[in-house]
Amino acid sequence: MAWPVIEQKLESLRRVLLRIAEKCPEDAATLAKNIDAQDILTLNLTRAIQLCVDIGSHLISATKLLPPDTMGETFDVLQPA
Repeated sequence: MAWPVIEQKLESLRRVLLRIAEKCPEDAATLAKNIDAQDILTLNLTRAIQLCVDIGSHLISATKLLPPDTMGETFDVLQPA
């Protein structure tokens, strides 16, 4: 398994989650008024999801499990039976 790749992606995920925490307003009303915060959060949430899917794909590739057809199936495949 490509542990250095997974570790790099985990570090990227950590940074993305910190950015989300830093830019997330305290309440929905404030967020609704702040287009820049909405953009920052949307971009970083998208990055976080993609990083999770990438990590999952690397984990799946090291097994005999069938590769998922969709991003969502990545999480289904990794779920314990």
